Amino acid sequence: MISYILWDASPEIFTIPEFFGVGPFPVRWYGLLFALGFLVGQQIVIHIFKKEGRSLDDIDALTLTMVLSIVVGARIGHFIFYEPETLFRNPLEVLIPPYSGLASHGAAIGVLIGLWLYARSRRGTGQTFLYVIDRIIITVALGGAFIRFGNLMNSEIVGKPTDVPWGFVFLNNTEFRQIPRHPAQLYESISCFILVFVLFAIWNRYKAATPRGLMVGVFLVWVFTLRFLYEFLKENQEAFEANYALNMGQILSIPAVLLGIYFIIQSKKIPIPGNAVPVTHNR
Repeated sequence: MISYILWDASPEIFTIPEFFGVGPFPVRWYGLLFALGFLVGQQIVIHIFKKEGRSLDDIDALTLTMVLSIVVGARIGHFIFYEPETLFRNPLEVLIPPYSGLASHGAAIGVLIGLWLYARSRRGTGQTFLYVIDRIIITVALGGAFIRFGNLMNSEIVGKPTDVPWGFVFLNNTEFRQIPRHPAQLYESISCFILVFVLFAIWNRYKAATPRGLMVGVFLVWVFTLRFLYEFLKENQEAFEANYALNMGQILSIPAVLLGIYFIIQSKKIPIPGNAVPVTHNR
C-alpha cells in the first residue's frame, strides 16, 4: 500500500496568450488565492460593520490600507530578515515583481503599522486602532490560510522527511522531491482556517463589546506559537539558518507571541464605550 502522497500540482492554472505583442501571462494559484483571501475577507468586514451599525463608507479605504500594509510589510520583512545584503545592494528589488519573497512576520508588523495610521486618520469615528485591528485580524487569518495553501500549490516551504502516511513527495520541487516530507504548508493553512472560526466566534459572542485587543492577541499567540512549533518540521528557508539553534522564523515568533500575550492581558483593562453592550441570546 502506498504510504505517502505524490504531489505534482502545477502552480499555474492557465496562461493568457500573447496579445498585440504583450504577454503571455501565466495565472498562478498563489496569486489567485492571495487575492481571494482579501476579497472574501472584505465581505467578512462588511458583515461585521453592518451588524455593529457602522457606516460602510470606509470599507474601501480600510481594505486598501490592509492590502498595501501586508504586501509592503511582507516584502520588506523578507529582505530585512532573510536577504539583508540584497536590500542594501539593490533596494528597488523590493518593488520589482515577481514578488517571490514574502515574510509573514513582516506582514504582521506591516499591518500593525498600517492600521495604526488608518485609525489616526479616523479619529472621532470610534474606529480606534484596537477596534479596527480586532475586526481586520479575521481577514488576515483567512489570508494566511489561503497563502499557505498557495505555497502548497507551488511545492515550496516544504517539511522535513517523514514516514507518516500523509507525507507528501513534492515532485515539482527539484531540491526536495526524493522522499516523503511533512506538508508543513497544509498544517499552517488548516491552523489558520481553524483560527478564522475561533476569532469569528469570539466576535459573534460580544460583537461591538468585544474586549479591545483580545482578538489580535489571540491571533498573535495562536499563529506564532504554532509557527514556532511547525518550524521544527520544516526545512530552513535560507542556508545561514543552519548555524542557529533556532531558525529565523522561530526567533521572530517569540516577540510576536509575547506581544499577543500583552494584548490579551491589556484587553481586560481597556474600557468599552458605554453604547457597546454584549450580545446575549435567549435560550
